[in-house]
Amino acid sequence: MKQIVVIFWALIFGEVIGYIGGQLDALPYTPLEIGIVAAVVALITSNMIPLISKPKK
Repeated sequence: MKQIVVIFWALIFGEVIGYIGGQLDALPYTPLEIGIVAAVVALITSNMIPLISKPKK
């Protein structure tokens, strides 16, 4: 369930940031590409944070 929520919010924030960034740089807006990249980055980040912040014994 956590992964689905992460993907959902990554798609929303990725699309907004991608649209704004595309308009600022005058680049074409490709929603599918932006959504896939945002979802993959969010999944990698959300799964790596617990590994990085694990306290040493």
